[in-house]
Amino acid sequence: MERAKTDPDLRFTSLAHLIDEDELRRAFDRIRSHAAPGVDGLTKERYGQGLEDRLRDLHGRLRTMKYRHQPIRRVHIPKGDGRAGTRPIGVSCIEDKVVQGALTQVLQAVYEPSFHECSFGFRPGRSAHDALRALSRMAMFEGVAWVLEADIQGFFDSIDRKLLMEMLRNRVVDRSLLRLVGKCLRVGVLDGEESSDPSDGTGTAQGSIISPLLGNIYLHYVLDDWFEREVRPRLHGHARLIRYADDFVIGFANKEDAERAFKALRARMAKHCLQLHPDKTRLIPFRRPPRSTKKNEGSFDFLGFTTYWRRGRNGNWRIAMETRMASFRKGLRSLAEWCRRQRHLSIREQHARLCRSLNGHYNYFAINGNGHRLQTFLMQVERVWLKWLRRRSHRARRLTWEKFSRYLKRHPLPAPRIRVQIWTPP
Repeated sequence: MERAKTDPDLRFTSLAHLIDEDELRRAFDRIRSHAAPGVDGLTKERYGQGLEDRLRDLHGRLRTMKYRHQPIRRVHIPKGDGRAGTRPIGVSCIEDKVVQGALTQVLQAVYEPSFHECSFGFRPGRSAHDALRALSRMAMFEGVAWVLEADIQGFFDSIDRKLLMEMLRNRVVDRSLLRLVGKCLRVGVLDGEESSDPSDGTGTAQGSIISPLLGNIYLHYVLDDWFEREVRPRLHGHARLIRYADDFVIGFANKEDAERAFKALRARMAKHCLQLHPDKTRLIPFRRPPRSTKKNEGSFDFLGFTTYWRRGRNGNWRIAMETRMASFRKGLRSLAEWCRRQRHLSIREQHARLCRSLNGHYNYFAINGNGHRLQTFLMQVERVWLKWLRRRSHRARRLTWEKFSRYLKRHPLPAPRIRVQIWTPP
């Protein structure tokens, strides 16, 4: 796909042939070994039995346009950050995951050269930490005084499929490939014993392999490209957009630009069937405080962190990021629930699982400047673990904090240490 890199405006008329048996095999290998089965009940292990014959048959059906996407199985998981309700996740069959994986690779090669630098979510070589680094640089060195914190309400459920297909035709005119994308979009949903027909023309299945890329393409045209080509040139001062999936922030040098852009953004979103979340979208002052003042000005949440101004050891104000309290409580509740349900396991087994969970938490949240919040999280996990160990039996109720502390000295839970550098101290 070198032509996509050298000519970002090129329209591709022949792409479907790239989804051959080798590409399907690579897509199968990328699926997690413990991926949830779809409506057919086939696991990856079972699908892999006689894999070559399965892939040969699948490739033949793709070439003759006889391939049919099976309904997705919908499961509901609790929403994070302490919110009520559940989030619907679509689970595709292994065969459909293979097709989506191969299709994603082809489309990604076409669109990756066209994406703007402001986009960080679900792109090769980019991560949420890279978005946080860009945010830190913007606030520290680009004269930002106002920040628009934004979240799109029910983004994946609100995508207009007709508009999305029109956007895809800007680069892809291969009818076979577009037909395959359409099959991945217009798929039935099996929710328990109820089935639904995707006839309303909106939404992509959250949890499917291809949905993040299609969401990026949609927001590339709706937001990123619009902001870079139409909004920024009309502003009087500096402005910068930083987006990760459907969460984004925009920094502005002056208030007038921020207010004009905010108004235009609402209209732009409505035009493309999207709506900004009324409680999570706000314009806040975020100017660097004068050295003489003792109070900071403004804070906002982005990607699980609260960003604010903190005075450094040399007395200067700098950007600080620490775990958002809602994310803190969500992680703690998850571990507390696990300790409650698995308190029958041996202490050694519980210790091993808690170590893995804490390391996973640290891998994301252990950024410089967040040490205090991480240490507090570890202390709370220790207290929660002791609470449920005491409820294993009447005898276990005699387990005191002193005895538990002695055990932790011999078998400590992993201590927090900084694993990711977001900003460099002056």
